[in-house]
Amino acid sequence: MDRATVHCPSGHPKRAVRLDELIAVTVCRAGRPRPFGEVTVRPIRIPRLLVAAVTVVVMIVTAMVLTACSGPAPSLPSAIKAPAKTPKAPPATYYLALGDSLARGVQPDAAGVSVETPDGYPDQVYAALRPSRPGLKLVKLGCPGETTVSMINGGICRYPGGSQLAAAVGFLQSHRGRVLLVTLDIGANDPEACGGEPGLSQLAKCAVKDIPAAAGHLGTIVARLKAAAGPSVRIVGMNYYLPALAEWHNGLPGQLVAWTAEKLAATYNNMLGRVYASSGIRVANVFGAFDTADFTRQDGVPRNVARVCEWTWQCAAPPRGPNQHANQAGYQVIAQTFLKAADLR
Repeated sequence: MDRATVHCPSGHPKRAVRLDELIAVTVCRAGRPRPFGEVTVRPIRIPRLLVAAVTVVVMIVTAMVLTACSGPAPSLPSAIKAPAKTPKAPPATYYLALGDSLARGVQPDAAGVSVETPDGYPDQVYAALRPSRPGLKLVKLGCPGETTVSMINGGICRYPGGSQLAAAVGFLQSHRGRVLLVTLDIGANDPEACGGEPGLSQLAKCAVKDIPAAAGHLGTIVARLKAAAGPSVRIVGMNYYLPALAEWHNGLPGQLVAWTAEKLAATYNNMLGRVYASSGIRVANVFGAFDTADFTRQDGVPRNVARVCEWTWQCAAPPRGPNQHANQAGYQVIAQTFLKAADLR
């Protein structure tokens, strides 16, 4: 450590002091006042460790000042950085699928038993809508075998409230403002004798009794759904393709049945369409998408017959067929028809 010599007037000893000693200054006196500035010193020792600590602090402060002047401000230490925000989950919205076996994606398995599958039109509609709506959830309440009567009163599938309609109304009321879409297919099982493998006498019964009654029940169903959903919910109802067209392959009597069934199905679907329209509900025109009224022949087979054989299991060999349910390709056509009518994309 360097030393310095401090000079005092004569009569006062001089000594060398270390620069790390604290200097206490007093005026030197020798019998008379001396000019201010002639001093004597009294050393006080400072521990070396304290001096070293002060030196380090000065060096750090100097470095920080220089850094602040010459570059960007240093980032906060990781220990005091604000925690990353967890992304908020999108709000839940709902797609409610109502109806019969088509609303459950039913198809025949290898043994010919009709089973629910994940390929139904609700699943495909949902898959198309969800990428742009990550909070969307699919709720399927459909019931295989459901008619317009059982949808209102229950009796086939078990639901809270006793029926599919009661369960749907309860869901819409408890999720009001969060339902994006409701789809409905109901009525195919009411004139059941008209759709599968009917005879002419069965077709006559459908025209006189079953079809008008089903249209009246549908009016009750859609009125309750509209009231529960509110005016902002998009509801789309479906009309039907015609499995009975496959009868065309059974010779002249079968061709007569197919032709008569198409005229009756057109009347029925028009009645369903009027009920939907009067309630402000859009229609997914599956009857048209399957070219049901088009008997134009291609390679000897009417176009409508070819479509029902291509998109359903009605023309399939046993044990899977004949089965009136759509296959995967047919469900895709139905889904696209619903999406077009809903116009949500």
